[in-house]
Amino acid sequence: MTSISSASPAFTGRDPDNRLFGPLPDVQGEAGYDGDHPARVGFFTDTSVCIGCKACEVACKEWNTLPMDDAHGVRDVMGLSGMSYDNTGQLGANSWRHVAFIEQTRTVDLPMPTFGRPGDDRQDSGRSVTDGPNDESLATAQQSVLNAEALSEFDPQTGQSGTDKQIRWLMSSDVCKHCTHAGCLDVCPTGALFRTEFGTVVVQGDICNGCGYCVPSCPYGVIEQRKGDGRVFKCTMCYDRLTDGLQPACATACPTQSIQFGNLDELQARADARLATLKSQGVETARLYGRDEHDGVGGAGAFFLLLDEPEVYGLPPDPVVTTRDLPAMWKSAGAAAAMIVGVALSAVLGSRRK
Repeated sequence: MTSISSASPAFTGRDPDNRLFGPLPDVQGEAGYDGDHPARVGFFTDTSVCIGCKACEVACKEWNTLPMDDAHGVRDVMGLSGMSYDNTGQLGANSWRHVAFIEQTRTVDLPMPTFGRPGDDRQDSGRSVTDGPNDESLATAQQSVLNAEALSEFDPQTGQSGTDKQIRWLMSSDVCKHCTHAGCLDVCPTGALFRTEFGTVVVQGDICNGCGYCVPSCPYGVIEQRKGDGRVFKCTMCYDRLTDGLQPACATACPTQSIQFGNLDELQARADARLATLKSQGVETARLYGRDEHDGVGGAGAFFLLLDEPEVYGLPPDPVVTTRDLPAMWKSAGAAAAMIVGVALSAVLGSRRK
């Protein structure tokens, strides 16, 4: 296995076509690994079956010995956010998995019967006062209420607008995306961030100098500096477990298989099939996030099936790796510097001639 550099191929001279964005079939090969490296692995998080148990959060903290903190990142404090059942708040240096709770309320038109005089809705009353169209509509309404098939039409995902309220919870276990093009890795000056033989992105805490360059370079806001420490931390996809042939702790602890781990190509095929199933069942809002290799980060190593817009889950709708335009920027800066030098030389030579 060859040596690995944290610098992107675009800066090492091995890639004249600028591979800082777009599809990248062999992520490990671009990072310097030989052709016998393992297949790229990843996470597929199916939020449609997440129950919000937070077992993944607990397993992650336990395995990685992460300190307890509140929603504001204060260590050794068990705080309440006051905003939701979710008291973790967000991903951070001490929370590498975060289960978001999103409560949604919408109005639906439930087929409830109308109110009348006592006894008017009796089938054996025989009184003409209830004869006519009102009788038929009332019986139909009552039958609809008792009909499970009719009630299934008012699922929060497909219900019609009306006057009654329905509530649903969207739950999603968020994590580092282990991007194909990782801006955090590109800007790291010490090599603390590196691409593993599994295609994941890992921080080496003993090498991190706390410069913080990687923090603004992440389009998802995942990586964070630990308060009182200065170094950055994030999900490693349990690199130590992978090297021993084990699954990440979060995927092992998930009771509903909402978090699925494995070969990234197989997970993508599984996600496509799951999306097709939900679409066929009428869940038109379902979508895959981070699945497209033509997106702004070249596709993610951890992608999601969502039931609403990404913004609802606190995810950027169109993430772009922040280092994508660095080569063009350096070329422009070089051209500007050359122009300034040329103007200065022209001024000096011109003054000498006079």
